[in-house]
Amino acid sequence: MQASIQIEAKPAVQYLLRIADTALVLAQRLSEWCGHAPALEEDIALANMALDLIGQSRAVLAHAGALEGAGHDEDQLAFLREERDYRNLTLVELPRGDFALTTLRNAIMATFFQLLWQRLRESSDGELAAIAGKAVKEARYHQQHAADWVVRLGDGTDESRQRMERALRELWPYTAELFADDRIDEEAAAAGLGPRWSELRTAWQEEMGAMLGEAGLAVPAEVPFLSTGKRGVHSEHLGYLLAEMQHLQRAYPGGVW
Repeated sequence: MQASIQIEAKPAVQYLLRIADTALVLAQRLSEWCGHAPALEEDIALANMALDLIGQSRAVLAHAGALEGAGHDEDQLAFLREERDYRNLTLVELPRGDFALTTLRNAIMATFFQLLWQRLRESSDGELAAIAGKAVKEARYHQQHAADWVVRLGDGTDESRQRMERALRELWPYTAELFADDRIDEEAAAAGLGPRWSELRTAWQEEMGAMLGEAGLAVPAEVPFLSTGKRGVHSEHLGYLLAEMQHLQRAYPGGVW
């Protein structure tokens, strides 16, 4: 089996890994719907969104590897790190759940990513700004698609509404982590690399509030819980996901098609 690689804890690299890992893990969860979505059109849509997220992750991981300067490419960073070295939000590693949960998580993350990519187009890092210029267009589509489903399910049948309310109760406590700043955010902001994620909170709340309001759903009250995936402290679910995601590269190092 291929041994794991070690990553230097440079703040700029860690900032990029938070973006790339979040997109990568969310893509893995979305790919689990392939062949299982409630309609063929939605099956294709979810698969395409997963591919968009993988493309975003790949571009940012490649740039993170270049900034690290240790010779790691995007494939090594994606498949050869230990669980504690991933910096994705806990929200995206939670199990796939039903279609309501997937739809709501897509709406939460697409709204966040759209705001983040918009700001990253102004990054002092030209490569990251270029990546953001393309990614923001994809995020807008993801948000529109997810929002349509949130409204349709929230304002639909008793069953669909109950499922959306259950998804809200399950996912909403994890959204606080999106906007919890630390030294990585401060250094990225000071260098002009990217915004503190807390700077996106007000706009995100406004957009999510409007979306949920149109669906007839109430915004849940805040709770003191704070997940810690951005710091590498994950739920029990990520290890299982990585075991499946990394198996081929670990078992056949450097394998090509």
